[in-house]
Formats: sequence, structure tokens, C-alpha cells
Amino acid sequence: MKYTLTADVRTRLDGLLRRELPACSRNGDFSNSKIRRLIVAGAVFVDGRQIRRPAYDVFAGSTVTVNFEEEKFFFEKKPDDILFEVSDKDVLFEDDFLILVNKPAFFPVEETFSGSQKRDNLHDAVIRYLWSKNPSLRNPPYAGIMHRLDRDTSGVILFTKQRCVNAAVHDMFELHRFVKIYKVLCYGKNGLPHSKKFTVESFIGRISPKSAACRWGTLPQDKGGLYSKTEFSVVGEKMLSGKKCAAVQAKLFTGRTHQIRVHLSEAGFPVAGDVLYGGIPAERLMLHSERLEFDHPVTGEHISVYAPCSFF
Repeated sequence: MKYTLTADVRTRLDGLLRRELPACSRNGDFSNSKIRRLIVAGAVFVDGRQIRRPAYDVFAGSTVTVNFEEEKFFFEKKPDDILFEVSDKDVLFEDDFLILVNKPAFFPVEETFSGSQKRDNLHDAVIRYLWSKNPSLRNPPYAGIMHRLDRDTSGVILFTKQRCVNAAVHDMFELHRFVKIYKVLCYGKNGLPHSKKFTVESFIGRISPKSAACRWGTLPQDKGGLYSKTEFSVVGEKMLSGKKCAAVQAKLFTGRTHQIRVHLSEAGFPVAGDVLYGGIPAERLMLHSERLEFDHPVTGEHISVYAPCSFF
């Protein structure tokens, strides 16, 4: 679909589209985030010139063309993907080099596709947030992905704001110089864990075919298994769907894919809501990244960032 608008006064590009597009479209549902996505995606032209900056000044008399497939644009790629925009309340720490955000559940960290359709993600949302704070930038601000959380996991996640710190942050993760604390609800068929504290160490790797959902499990080192270690502490009990679950704190010593989920499942206490690894049904994956501690890669200051857990 192609829409052509004419500006009658000097105005910001995003403001013009926000006012005029709903009247042109049969859908009419143009949120601020959707307007920004249209512009950043390169779907908007001013006097024939592609503009990717929401704050771009449009002068009176200028012709603005918006070209996109409306049906695909308004199609939600995954029914339970939430709509999310980073706001000040979601930012747990920020300086010139780093930004740490409280990620919600049901929102992927990085770009993925459903068929040919790109799903919204936290990385893009962080870039939109940084750009909204400095709208005069001609190009999107930088946000570097240094680690990941599963789509259904909530809590603390770190992005870099300058490429110059990427190597140092990468080394910190590789050398396990971060303290990573998670909160979990888990349920075992034979009751709660017998020990208040227990540690799981194993070599794990992907055990599912590439054509199937990614599932990790114990895998010998000579078959590609990676060393993993998690320390668990049972700190209480919670009732969930009529079942008594263990409220567990997990401290990661390594950061393998699905590590906590695999370790608890193989110990007989899968995470609640984790159907892939045998967990009981729940409204969400009951796994939350609660705390991240580290020494700042530039200043050396000790940083401790905390995101409260909603289900604990």
C-alpha cells in the first residue's frame, strides 16, 4: 500500500505520520512505536528521499510517501508475543558505555522471523529508547548484544552502548567474571528437593535435531558437550496450580544455553511452565534473571543490578 501526504506546516516526520496516517488507513492502529518502525525500516520518503530519522524536519509543502504492506505490517507474528517499549522505569543501570534493562517475559531478545515476517525484539526496543532520548541523531544509536535470555525468561540483561567495550565485556562473560543470580519455581514428581543446597556440574550440548525445537541435555565432551555448573539453593515453597513448588535461587558459574532448565530437569525438578523439559503447565516459564554483578569494564566500579521477581 502506498500513501502520499502533504505537509501544511513545518513539523517532525513522526508527528506528521502520527496525525495523518490513521485517516488514510483502513486499520487506523498506528502507535508511536509502529510509526518509528516504519521510518527506521526505510518505508518513508520525503520529496523522493528515503528518511530513516523520526525527528527529521518536514517543511510545509513537502510530499511524504509511505510505502508498506499493510496486512503484513499489522499482523502479529506470534499471538503471545507482547507489545513492549523500553521506558525509563525498565532501565536498571545506564552510563556512556552500558545499559542494563529489565526484560519482560514473552519478548525475544534479538531479531527473529516468523516466515518472512520480522518479530519485534528487545534489541530493537533498546535502540528505539536510546534514539528517543537523542532524536537529533541522524543514524540509529548502537546497542551491542553481549548475552541472551530465553524469550520466556524475564529479568536483567546487559547491552553495550559503544563498540570499544565489547571485547572487555565479552571476556568478562567468557571468563565468568559476572555474578548471575536467577529465581526459579520448580516441581518434582517425588516432592521437593531433599537438600537445601545442591550443585549440578555436567557437560551439556544440543541433543535435538536441527529441524526440531532446540533442546539441550547431557552430552559427552568428545561429542561437543560444554562444561556447565549451577549452584541451587531452596529458599522456600510456593503453591502453583494446586501443586507445592520449590522456590529456588540459582547461581550460574557458566552460561550455557538452557543451562538452568537442563540442570533442574535432569535433577528431577523441571522449571514450572517449561513444557520442553517436562515442567508442569504454568502461565509462563517461571525463570527470572534477578541479579547481575560485575566490575565495570571502564571505571572498575563494582556494579550490582537487581530486577524484582514478580512470581517469587
